[in-house]
Amino acid sequence: MVTNAEGNATGSFAALIMAAGHGKRMKDPTRAKVMYELNGKPMVHYVADLAYALGASRVIVIVGHQRELVTNYLSVSHPDARCVAQEPQLGTGDAVLQAEDALADFDGTVLVLSGDVPLLTQCTMRRLIEHHLSARAVATILTAMMDDPTGYGRIIRNPDGSVRQIVEHRDASEEVRRIREINSGIYLFDKKKLFEGLHHITPHNVQNEYYLTDVFGYFWKHHWLVSGLRAQQVEEIHGINTVQQLDQARIILESRVAQGATSNPPRGS
Repeated sequence: MVTNAEGNATGSFAALIMAAGHGKRMKDPTRAKVMYELNGKPMVHYVADLAYALGASRVIVIVGHQRELVTNYLSVSHPDARCVAQEPQLGTGDAVLQAEDALADFDGTVLVLSGDVPLLTQCTMRRLIEHHLSARAVATILTAMMDDPTGYGRIIRNPDGSVRQIVEHRDASEEVRRIREINSGIYLFDKKKLFEGLHHITPHNVQNEYYLTDVFGYFWKHHWLVSGLRAQQVEEIHGINTVQQLDQARIILESRVAQGATSNPPRGS
């Protein structure tokens, strides 16, 4: 049973999978980033498997670049998933906003996953969900400790352990850059508060994009609780942005299979 920020029972949760990106550094413009394969299945397959294995009552996939390719694949591998197009692509905040109509009749918790983060395990995500519920937070961020956090947003915590701020690397002082706890981009939100916040963010960057992380500023302005939980294995939260990172993920996944540690039973095999 999942509850909202007020502690009211709301049934299960909805999962949003971000899968609209180009993946320009993957060097193949004909293929959507999330369709690059690990052990014969696209990355998005593993993420959708995870959402269903965790018990999501509905799975919404935000598609964009090569959306027909992604949609056609999921229509066979995960036919219950609903694909929603983001066109044009105006940032992660705008991507999540595209799911508002699909969630109009839903009142509960929203899990935001990334289609290019295929190594997350059920164990970690169940810990995150349990933490979110026990904290009764408006939002919970999956974080990780990194030896080299260069390029990642840093997590600033309050004395009580709640999250006070996310500082992007480019905006961070030298002191903040020494912080090793980073934002993974995996979140749980109270649905009503999420979309309320999204309707109040504005683009304030050269790309004219709406960033999902800007909703946290709205939450903090209203003194709403934002919590954070650290992943025990940093390898789980790595996004795949290059062919080299894809190869590394393949090695990790093959190692898990060899050890009998597959966490997300495959669908559509």
